[in-house]
Amino acid sequence: MELADMTDVDFPEMRENILSAVRALSDSEYQDRVWVRREYPQEGYFDDFSLNLNILFDDTLVLEEPTLALGKTLRSQEEVAAMTELAERIELVLKTEGSDRSDAEYMESRHWPGVVESASRAYLILTE
Repeated sequence: MELADMTDVDFPEMRENILSAVRALSDSEYQDRVWVRREYPQEGYFDDFSLNLNILFDDTLVLEEPTLALGKTLRSQEEVAAMTELAERIELVLKTEGSDRSDAEYMESRHWPGVVESASRAYLILTE
């Protein structure tokens, strides 16, 4: 999605970061390749679970309080609902596994498939 397609939010650049993070959370093959095996697509590239958490919870606050993101980085109540579900799934993993696991350990959690599934749904909704 091009930034020009996102002029209906106040912060289209932040939305682009959100899309990137949600896309990463929705792709278990990418997670294994990049987060675990550290096979980066280019020199100087870095990505992991913590980086995406920071983008979604701290930098953009979209998972911290999805309803407050409406109009700022989210366009609809449907997007708010999808991000709320994603936040709940991630919080369940963190509550169950703790905050000091490796990416591989998080991905082995019985709750991780729920994160991937809700991120996949959220990504589809965000890119409609």
